[in-house]
Amino acid sequence: MPTSARRFKDAIYEQFARISKAAASPIRLELLDLLAQGPRTVESLARETGQAVANTSQHLQVLREARLVQAKKRGLHVTYFLPDDQVTRFYRELRLLAESRAAEIARVTQAFLDSRGQFEPVDQQALLARVARGEARVIDVRPAEEFRAGHIPGAISFPLAELERRLKELPRRTEIVAYCRGPYCVLAVEAIARLRARGYRAVRLEAGIPDWRALGFPVVTGDEASSRPRARRARGATR
Repeated sequence: MPTSARRFKDAIYEQFARISKAAASPIRLELLDLLAQGPRTVESLARETGQAVANTSQHLQVLREARLVQAKKRGLHVTYFLPDDQVTRFYRELRLLAESRAAEIARVTQAFLDSRGQFEPVDQQALLARVARGEARVIDVRPAEEFRAGHIPGAISFPLAELERRLKELPRRTEIVAYCRGPYCVLAVEAIARLRARGYRAVRLEAGIPDWRALGFPVVTGDEASSRPRARRARGATR
């Protein structure tokens, strides 16, 4: 018969397993990644992940039961959000662990970037210095609601869908630095391809806002770009 100590350990590890089971789905991991950018409605998440609304709702319910997401109903729409930064850190650490263990991630990523023209990432500390000196224009190519939820100081909201009609807003003689949701977000990759095709000097910032925060850099909220920050040393290693 199991001892009380054995029953205790079984119960604890069962609760640990609830979290891993909830996260053990590519779609649910992508949902966590999207919600790390800011609150989103079910309909918006469904569009971003290419899933039906009903299927997206089912995945969100699994995450909610594991207390990895929370929800609030506003009128006819339900908005989901991460309960705290701990969940953001959980997803980011899981991503970093996978990157360190699964060589396939680097191979697939490199093959994709090669097919798009091999866009080199930008060093975060060097980016801050260039922005502070006015040597680069930073654009956030995520949807506007994600920009409002948190963005790099000095960045301009420039959603990819608006890029073509707003090109005249971008200076020809200044380097353009585009960023989106992180190393596996394709919005900035597409933005760089379009900008370079039109003769702009453009590079991609690999880090997303969760990475930016984790490295110790400031993040601001709201609609407007803040004044340019002074470059400062980040905590932790860059990726």
